[in-house]
Amino acid sequence: MKLYPLIFLCLIMVSAATVSAEEVADTVELEAITVTAIKADPVAGSAAVTTINASEAARLHVESVKGAADIAPNFFVPDYGSRITSSIYVRGIGARIDQPAVGLLVDNVPFMNKDAYDFDLPDIKSLKIIRGPQSTLYGRNTMAGVIDITTLSPFDYQGLRVSAQYGRANTWKAGAGYYVLLNDRAGISASVRAGGSDGFFTNSYTGKKCDYETSVGGRLKFHWSPSHTFTLLNTFAASYLRQGGYPYEYVETGDIAYNDTCSYRRLCINDGLTLRLHLGEVTLSSVTSWQYIDDSMRLDQDFLPQDYFTLIQSKREHAFTQDFIARGDVQGKYQWLTGLFGFYKNLDMNAPVTFQDTGISELIEFYRNNANPYYPIRWSERKFTLNSDFVNASYGVAVYHNSSLKLGRWTLGAALRLDYERASLSYHSHTATQYEMLYRETVDAVPQHYRDVPVLIDEQGGLHRSFLQLLPKISATYDFLIPVGWISPYLSMAKGYKSGGYNTQMFSDVLQQQLMWQMGIGMRYDVDDIVSYRPEKSWNFEAGVKFMSNDGRISAEVTAFLIQVFDQQLTMFPDGNTTGRIMTNAGRTRSRGVEVSARWMLIENLCLSGAYGFTHATFRDFFDGKQQYRGNRVPYAPANTLFISADYSLPLANNNRLIFNVNMRGNGEIYWNEANTRVQPFYALLGASAAFQHPKFSIELWGANLTSTRYHTFYFVSMSHEFMQRGRPLECGVTVNLNI
Repeated sequence: MKLYPLIFLCLIMVSAATVSAEEVADTVELEAITVTAIKADPVAGSAAVTTINASEAARLHVESVKGAADIAPNFFVPDYGSRITSSIYVRGIGARIDQPAVGLLVDNVPFMNKDAYDFDLPDIKSLKIIRGPQSTLYGRNTMAGVIDITTLSPFDYQGLRVSAQYGRANTWKAGAGYYVLLNDRAGISASVRAGGSDGFFTNSYTGKKCDYETSVGGRLKFHWSPSHTFTLLNTFAASYLRQGGYPYEYVETGDIAYNDTCSYRRLCINDGLTLRLHLGEVTLSSVTSWQYIDDSMRLDQDFLPQDYFTLIQSKREHAFTQDFIARGDVQGKYQWLTGLFGFYKNLDMNAPVTFQDTGISELIEFYRNNANPYYPIRWSERKFTLNSDFVNASYGVAVYHNSSLKLGRWTLGAALRLDYERASLSYHSHTATQYEMLYRETVDAVPQHYRDVPVLIDEQGGLHRSFLQLLPKISATYDFLIPVGWISPYLSMAKGYKSGGYNTQMFSDVLQQQLMWQMGIGMRYDVDDIVSYRPEKSWNFEAGVKFMSNDGRISAEVTAFLIQVFDQQLTMFPDGNTTGRIMTNAGRTRSRGVEVSARWMLIENLCLSGAYGFTHATFRDFFDGKQQYRGNRVPYAPANTLFISADYSLPLANNNRLIFNVNMRGNGEIYWNEANTRVQPFYALLGASAAFQHPKFSIELWGANLTSTRYHTFYFVSMSHEFMQRGRPLECGVTVNLNI
C-alpha cells in the first residue's frame, strides 16, 4: 500500500465527505401524504451510503453517473471509449463488458442495460450511491451496489429553469425545464437539453478530432395525488446521441492513428409508472417500466492505420419490468417489506466484422502459407465479411422479503430473495467468400494456379441457460448518544449476485477460427463453451460506524469490508489467433478495505468535505491455462480513491452571494492486466469554481484538471498490440443559470 493517500487521511477524518442530513430530504411532503423511496431498506443504517443533493451536484457539475466518480469512497467510473462504455468499479468489483456490477435506478425505474447508463441528467434532485451488495432488494447485477437517482418534481419547484454552459474544445450544454402545479394535488414538468463538443483528442492519421459529440434529450414528468392515500408518478424520457470516441493511442508510438471510422449512435426511450396506495400501517406500490435502446457502434477494430478489419455492431433492445412492493410498519417496532419482481428483455443484434487487405494477408494467408508452403493460398477478393446475427432474450422472476426489528437501541435486520432467470440466445453466423489455392514444386518456385476453393459457412443454433439463486442478508445496528452527538455502529453480511449470459461479440472469432480450421490450421471452438458464462457470486462482510454531532455541523462514517468472490467474471482473450474478448468464469478473488467519509461545517459559511477509499483486491485462484495469477491485484479497479472539497459562501447585499469551491479527485494505483506488468500510478486532479448567485440567476466560472495532469483511463491489448486512452486535459468554462 502506498503512503501518499494516507497523508490526507487525518484531514479527511475531520473534513471529508458525505452530505449532511439537513441538506438531503428523502421524503417529500404532499399535504398529509409522505412519499419515500419505494425500496428503501428498513435497516437504512446498515449500509455505506453517499448522497449528493441538488446544490452539491450543481457545484461539482454532476450531471451523469461518471460525474459522481470519486465523490463516494471506492466508487470509480473511468471515462474512456464512448458512452457505450459504462464500466463502474466499487470495492474492487466491476465489469468491462456485458452485465454491470452496479445497478442504476432513475425515479424508481431500474435500467436493464449498462450501455444506456451514461447520459446527462441536469435536473437531479438527489443521487444516492449505496455500496456493497444490494441483491436481496434489487436482484441481478447489483452485487457491488446501487445508484439511485431522483429527478426534480413539480412539487419541489415551480417555474422556469434555464441553463447554458460553454467550455474548452467548443464544448457546450444548454437546457430548459418548466415545472408547474396544475392544482394542489397534481403537477407536471417538462425539460429539454442539448450539448456538443469538438473533442479533445486528434487522430493523427486524419488530422481531425476523434472524440466529438452531439446529444439532445427530454423528460416529461407527471405527479398526481388525488387523495391522501394514493399517489401516481409517471416519467417519460428520450435521448439521442451521436459521437466519435475511442481515442486509443498505440503504446509503441504514443499516437492516436487509425484509418477507418469510429463512431457511436444511440437512441434511448423509457417510461416508468409508479403507483402507491397507503392503507394505514401498510403501503402497496407498483413500479412498471418500458425501456428501448437502438444503437450502432462502428470501430476500426485494430485501431491502426493499416487495413485489418472493421466492426459494425447494431442492436435494438426492448425491456419490460414490473415490481410489486408491500411494506408495513407495526408501531415503529417492526418494519417489513415484501416484493415480487419480474422482467423481460429482447435484444436483436447484428455484428458483421469485415476483413480487409492487411487483415487477410497477416492474419489468414500468412499463417496458412507458413503451415503449408507447397500449397499456398491467395484470397480472391481483398475484403470479405463475417456476419453474425443474434436474438438474445431473457426473463426472470423473483420474490423477496426484508424485515427489521427494533429492540431498544438495537435494530436487527434480515432479508431473503429467491431469484430465477432464464437466458436464451439464437444465432446465425455466416460468410461466403473464396480463395485461390496455388502449387509450387519447391519453396523458391513461383506458385502456379491449382484451383479455386469456395468458403461457405452457415451456422445456426440456439442456446439457453437457467439460473436460480437464493440471496440472504443479515444486519445489526446499535444507536447510542454521547455528549457531543450520536453514534451508530453496524454489522452486515450479504450475498451478492451478478447474472450469467452470453458473449455475442465472440462469434466473429468463432467464424474466423472455423474458417482457419477449414484450411487446415487454427482450432474450432465449442460454441456453448466459448459463448456462455456462469453467474458471479460474492459474500460481503461489512462493519461500520456513523456519527452525527448534536448541532449537525459534523458528520462522519467509517466502514471496513471483506468480500469473497466466486466464479469471478473476467474479460479475457481466448486462445488462438483471435482479436475478440470474452467474459469467462476464470477466477476467485478477495477484496478488503476501508472507507472514510465526513463533513465539517468549520464556520458558518465554510464547509470542508471529502472521502477516501482503500481497496486491496487480489486473485485467490486464477489460472488462465498458461499462468497462475494467485496473489496478483485485480485489474482496472483502483487501490485508492480520494475526494476533498472546500466550499465558502460569502453573503452580499439583497440576498446575493459569492460561492467558491476548490476540490481534488484522486485515483490509483490501477493495474491494467492480470500479470500486473502495466500500472497507472496514483494521480490527483484539481478543480475549482467561483459563482455569483442571485435569487433569480447565477453565473459561474469553473475549471477541471487545472494542473494539466497526464494520466490514463484505459488499457487493452489487441493482436499483441497495446493501447491506452489518455484522461482529459485541462478544462475550463462558464455556466449561467436562470430561475424564474
